Amino acid sequence: MKVFLSFILLMFAGTSPLLAQKSIDTALKKWNRGTVPYTYADTLAHHKNHIVLIDTRAKEEFQVSHLKEAFWTGYKEFEKDSVLVRITDKNTPIVVYCSIGVRSEDIGEKLMALGYSDVKNLYGGIFEWVNKGYPVYDSKEEETNKVHAFNKHWGELLQKGERVYDDKDLSATNHE
Repeated sequence: MKVFLSFILLMFAGTSPLLAQKSIDTALKKWNRGTVPYTYADTLAHHKNHIVLIDTRAKEEFQVSHLKEAFWTGYKEFEKDSVLVRITDKNTPIVVYCSIGVRSEDIGEKLMALGYSDVKNLYGGIFEWVNKGYPVYDSKEEETNKVHAFNKHWGELLQKGERVYDDKDLSATNHE
């Protein structure tokens, strides 16, 4: 009986939002250096005015969904000139994000090296944003519940919304 109860508890623990939060915390502690200060979903949701949002994920991820009014810079594709032209005031508040906040920290560092003085990294990225119940938008700027989950491992951290993983999923998303 104890083994059965332990098994049931483990099954439910795997889908717990608290476990996802703990896992995001663990991943960020492991992969990030803390070089770009964090902002949090609840804070950003209530203070989005006059903040530039930058999505640092792959273009395919951005097209599935992104935060409203965010612009895409990519990660591997990042080009400083595209940001310098778009954000001329180096004191503009900027929030960078990716899936959970690892790639965006790297881009945040690049922005700070370019002289931007108010750069923050969205803690938990778009996954935490969606997990908290905030909206995301597709390539047509329509609200969606789909989120590109990067891969099956990282996708486990997304507790709400519909996970999208591959080209087949992307094709379905783009034709709705």
